[in-house]
Amino acid sequence: MATAYGPDTRDQYRPGDGAGSRPPAGRTKHFLPAALRAPVEARAWGELGYLLLSLPISVVLFTFAITMMSLGLGLLITFLGIPVLAAALAGCRGFGALERARARGLLGLEVADPEPARGRTGGLMSWVGAMLKSGASWRHLLYAVLHFPWATFAFTVAVTFWATGWTAFTYPLWHWVFPAFGENGGIQLYGDGTHQVYLDSPFEVAVTSALGLAVVMATPWIVRGLTWVDRLMVLGLLGPSRLATRVSELESDRGVVVDTAAADLRRIERDLHDGAQARLVALAMDLGLAKEKLADDPDAAARMVDEAHGEVKVALQELRDLARGIHPAVLTDRGLDAALSAVASRCTVPVKVEVDLEARPAQAIEGIAYFTVSELLQNVSKHARATRASVDVWRAADRLMLQVTDNGRGGADASSGSGLAGLTERLDAVDGILVVDSPVGGPTTVTAELPWRG
Repeated sequence: MATAYGPDTRDQYRPGDGAGSRPPAGRTKHFLPAALRAPVEARAWGELGYLLLSLPISVVLFTFAITMMSLGLGLLITFLGIPVLAAALAGCRGFGALERARARGLLGLEVADPEPARGRTGGLMSWVGAMLKSGASWRHLLYAVLHFPWATFAFTVAVTFWATGWTAFTYPLWHWVFPAFGENGGIQLYGDGTHQVYLDSPFEVAVTSALGLAVVMATPWIVRGLTWVDRLMVLGLLGPSRLATRVSELESDRGVVVDTAAADLRRIERDLHDGAQARLVALAMDLGLAKEKLADDPDAAARMVDEAHGEVKVALQELRDLARGIHPAVLTDRGLDAALSAVASRCTVPVKVEVDLEARPAQAIEGIAYFTVSELLQNVSKHARATRASVDVWRAADRLMLQVTDNGRGGADASSGSGLAGLTERLDAVDGILVVDSPVGGPTTVTAELPWRG
């Protein structure tokens, strides 16, 4: 360590810790741990690029937002202030689209577009009113104001750590410039009016490079922690509001419920037309023929009446099955335990049923739970090739939990457009969830979660 005399300067190194982020969508086998390969990964450079671009973009966005809003507020004493404010909000929404695209490209963050601001009549004033009433527009303005100071801070921190780390890490490659051109031994570590300390010995150069490497390794995680704040701001301020998202989900669910009800009505009509109605028509014809033969051939008439009696029994059984498919009486009278036990008794494999409920949920939820288990047990009978199955029902806080397990061949997939996909849509219409765990070779476990609503 050499000393010299000269002006007072000081270098500081501040390694820090960053926050983690979600794992990338595609996973590849790596031989190095994440901490060692992070500085050279494309994700780290993309996040750094995002922070570097944030400062100039936020300066332009902040300047535009403040200028336009100040102009609009100043002109409110005239009619021109209102359209100027609407134009300011529209411009912020345009910048918001750019920010969502930038987050998608550099951070891998998918953010849906917010609800559009559309006027009822389609005219200019209608558009101005819709823009001023839109909560999404004001959230974009808030993003423009808040993102500028944060982008400045994040840019400063990211550039400082990145430049300091790589500068110190590569110090052995360029420290020769100090004695050659700077008239000192190396980087000045300490100095006052009369005394300075330089890093110029081989040991000091190596330690400086090691510290720089540590900062280089820590910088991607610091940058990742900074971009997490950007992710939260983009998601919270530039995406659709929770209320708008919920309204969209409810509209979609309403369509699913209407389609399901229409499909059920068509099924009931088809079953009546092709089943009980056809048998009753044939029964009426047989009884008419028996009436005609009653005087001439009483024995034949008796045989025909006996056959008609059998048809009546079959028709009654079909009507009972149809009524049970609409809403079984045992479910109304005795609840899920008895109703699911009756369903399990008709399954082609032995089924163990356990229902642990101290009270009954709402009738609509109880009916959905019944038909969910019924359809899952039908899948076990038709497709699973299982030798046994089980049904468990219990309550967890304000949720009704159902679980159907079998030891069949597995391979069930709710995303392949099968009956499980339709079942998922039905449950989603009432804020329910369906989770399928069915590896090839089995076993299969299907868990359904419904709101209690007792």
